Amino acid sequence: MTSTTNTQLIKLDEYRWLLPKNGPMRVPGLIFSNEALIKTLQEDQSIVQVANVASLPGIVGHSLAMPDIHWGYGFPIGGVAAFDFDEGIVSPGGVGYDINCGCRLMTTHLQADEIRPHIRDLVAALFHSIPSGVGTSGPVNLSKQEEARVAVQGAAWAVKSGFGDREDLPRTEDGGC
Repeated sequence: MTSTTNTQLIKLDEYRWLLPKNGPMRVPGLIFSNEALIKTLQEDQSIVQVANVASLPGIVGHSLAMPDIHWGYGFPIGGVAAFDFDEGIVSPGGVGYDINCGCRLMTTHLQADEIRPHIRDLVAALFHSIPSGVGTSGPVNLSKQEEARVAVQGAAWAVKSGFGDREDLPRTEDGGC
């Protein structure tokens, strides 16, 4: 495990902190945080996890930590990393797989060169189709009994209700349960 106990974070501005590249780190870390949160991060393993992610094969740019950073399982919660296509790793569960946050790996026959010209449209379609953020309403209204079925059946409920495909289940953590 990488140790950051002797590493000083460098304050770049009010909300950005640099974790300089040291030891096995391949890239520096960049933490988006205010000063109060940085003090709490120095008490848990979050900064160590930022350094550990920065040590992974093929990482490019920075090991990033968003403002919701806190100690996680492997990556810190709020951790973001990009990896070189040829030299990097694939980590579909870098964050959240221990509590089934919905991370999943999708496969496709498409090649990167085929979709590159359509990235903006693809991102817009995904943003429109995938619920995100905090809210009290949405297009699906469930009764208490239906909520209980979702809790028991997991992603299988979504497939049965027309919100997914059977092929999604084996590509979802624990089959979506």
